[in-house]
Amino acid sequence: MAREMSGTPPESVISIIGPGMTVVGDCQTEGTVRVEGVVEGSISAGKAVVIGKQGKVIGDVRTQDAVISGHVKGTLIAESRLELQATCQIDGEVHTRRMQLEEGAVLNGTVQMGDKRKAAGASSGTPAAGKAETSGEGKRPPATAPAGR
Repeated sequence: MAREMSGTPPESVISIIGPGMTVVGDCQTEGTVRVEGVVEGSISAGKAVVIGKQGKVIGDVRTQDAVISGHVKGTLIAESRLELQATCQIDGEVHTRRMQLEEGAVLNGTVQMGDKRKAAGASSGTPAAGKAETSGEGKRPPATAPAGR
């Protein structure tokens, strides 16, 4: 058995924090974390984080995909996909590329969606800024011309 377990890829492992269990401190895995209890600290999972209806995280969560049914108080980063189910409550920042929000879910905080790399490249490019200024200046003369008549 030990040999078989050592051959298991870390991203296929599912770690479970069961009901009635409290973890104080940070959790980190290459695989998936399922929280049915309480975590007081940050969670970093390479594949996914699933927080059940009774699950609670007081701290930051960072992963590829997340499905939240319970409570998160902190920053939630799902780099690929985030699903907020009807029973969830989020208090804090949310960063994700794609999000599904069910009716009844509570989200108190800020949401930032999209690909950070694309957004950063677009905002730092000087040609885009130049175009925005040029188009803004081009609109000013027609607005003032009718007022001058």
